[in-house]
Amino acid sequence: VIITTRLLVSHMSGIRHYEKDITKVKEEKEKANRAFKLTKSHQDKNQKEKEGKGIEKTDCVKQKKEHVSETKCRNSKPGRNDKEFDQEEYYLKEKFESVIDSLKIFKNDPLFFKPGDQFLYSTYGFTLLSAVVERASGQKFTDYMLQMFRDLDMLSTVLDDNEAMIYNRARCYIYNKKGRLINAPYVDNSYKWAGGGFLSSVGDLLKFGNALLYSYQAGHFKDRNGQLLPGYLKPGTVAMMWTPVPKTEVSWDKDGKYAMAWAVVEKSQQYGCCRQQRHYASHTGGAVGASSVLLILPEELDPQALGTWPVAPPRGVIVTIICNMQSVSLNSTALKIAREFDKEKWAQ
Repeated sequence: VIITTRLLVSHMSGIRHYEKDITKVKEEKEKANRAFKLTKSHQDKNQKEKEGKGIEKTDCVKQKKEHVSETKCRNSKPGRNDKEFDQEEYYLKEKFESVIDSLKIFKNDPLFFKPGDQFLYSTYGFTLLSAVVERASGQKFTDYMLQMFRDLDMLSTVLDDNEAMIYNRARCYIYNKKGRLINAPYVDNSYKWAGGGFLSSVGDLLKFGNALLYSYQAGHFKDRNGQLLPGYLKPGTVAMMWTPVPKTEVSWDKDGKYAMAWAVVEKSQQYGCCRQQRHYASHTGGAVGASSVLLILPEELDPQALGTWPVAPPRGVIVTIICNMQSVSLNSTALKIAREFDKEKWAQ
């Protein structure tokens, strides 16, 4: 078989994730699909009943329902029922000197499927991708990334190295089996720098999001007297990264597809005066004792205004949340925040 970098970055390589048993992976996928179908069926049924009766719920009833849902969410214990973090490889304590060395964890394991046939999120696929970057650049992957972070002015983004003294490093927490809050266990993330081995801050992730959004939109704006600098990436490169890949799926937003290292929801609306999907790109992060999200909601640009200065990229809303708690779902919260800021912007 042939595994390309595009397959790696879209999680279609067939390389396993933390679970080594393909049967268990298939069972979990089937359960998730069944749960999604039941939820969708229930939602469609409620919609038909509402349309049949010609009655729409009042704002008061809607708010009450949302309040109950939020209360349940607040009272639930994050991480208690998350089976993924039962995998032993999340808790490796071995220090790997290079990304090439860390390939030994999975390099002799069979592929779960023929590359390109299916989607399976794989942290180890990104470990292999980091080895490709290392060989192609002629630099250690970690050196290459730290230089890139410096270019992006992300000076607080560093390796999650247990031995180093890192200013303002946060403590991480998990819930134990009894539902009590405890310190997260010691782990060494040197086996997966590319898939979860960096520490960052909200400010740095906002810089990263703005650099991507600027690069994405820069080609749409007219440059007046050389005042508009090029983006860190070419507009076409970001557009390619944010183009959904067929056969993929996204666990944190059923409307989305996976693209190249990003989950993407495309703009769509099936019926007038009904639900709209705005185009956005996001990615969540989950580690032992921590959760995160970075969401980019590009502004729907008016072609008439593109040539007028000082309108310039980046135009849109960037939301990032970093939480020192394991298994906290953050994408829907980030999307709600982004929509509120977007709504406020258009109201002004």
